[in-house]
Amino acid sequence: MISIELGVEDLADTRFALSPLHETVLSLRVLREPGLYALHLPWRRSMLDRLDGVDTELLLALVGPERALPDYLTPRPAGFAPTVEEELATVGRTPAAVVRRDVLAAYPRGRLPAVLRAVTRSDDDAVDTLRDAICARLRHYWELAIAPVWPQMRLVMEADMTYRARQLAVGGARLLFADMHPNLRWRDGVLHIDKMIGRHHVVAPGRGLLLVPSVFAHKPAPPVGRDEAPLLSYPCRGVATLWASPPAADPTALAALIGPPRARLLGLLDEPLPTVEIARRLAVTPSAVSQHLRVLHATGLLTRVRDGRHVLYRRSSLGDRLVDL
Repeated sequence: MISIELGVEDLADTRFALSPLHETVLSLRVLREPGLYALHLPWRRSMLDRLDGVDTELLLALVGPERALPDYLTPRPAGFAPTVEEELATVGRTPAAVVRRDVLAAYPRGRLPAVLRAVTRSDDDAVDTLRDAICARLRHYWELAIAPVWPQMRLVMEADMTYRARQLAVGGARLLFADMHPNLRWRDGVLHIDKMIGRHHVVAPGRGLLLVPSVFAHKPAPPVGRDEAPLLSYPCRGVATLWASPPAADPTALAALIGPPRARLLGLLDEPLPTVEIARRLAVTPSAVSQHLRVLHATGLLTRVRDGRHVLYRRSSLGDRLVDL
């Protein structure tokens, strides 16, 4: 068990942050052991296609036999929402001694995979080379596997932060941690985190507590080192809905929204057309078409450009997205 003692000032300085690198690193567990992460199987299936032909041996080796990960790969976010490049730059400055310590800690019983054995050497240059290779692979993996779905993930995490902030406002720290995870207990100013590999007590006067919601975390995880500033990565709410397939499009929905005549008109204008040609194709009068064109243009669903005596209308990018719903 790890416990974090929080004073009044620490509670006042409790805040949230997002970490794209945390998610990138934690998602490696899902790739390595899919049977333990059923909620993320839809994401995993889609990612395997993108990762086809990509060498993931080094990255998957970072997940230890008990699903531990080298602690230095998930640095404390420097701001509310750092970029993955900023976080990788921090990882890239990690001293060789720390890389060596944290990789070995992920394999407490030894038996390091061959791709990680450079950390057993006393040559710091070899460890630095390994560290840089891991950073490069993580950057590529982020671009393929996490960046395409990061906007959806961020919405889920920000929704969780809104909920937690309300819990804190309504019921203080006790309510904030009450339903965060069964492994968490708040009692007498101390946050207890059960079922951890480490066993130590952290006193946090003046350093506050940073809360990092996570899509891929399966349980709360503070830093392994007792000297690190207090941080808690925890599973956020709403993950079960994240990878759910969107409902099938209803072909009548657009007509119900803007009316059948305008829906037909919007569907027709995937190419530039003048008013008279639009009227001919729809078998209506040009004056009737002009009325609808004015409304659709005013709402940003159409663009128009003059071509000699004619004005050509076409769907805008906003109109394209509306038609594609």
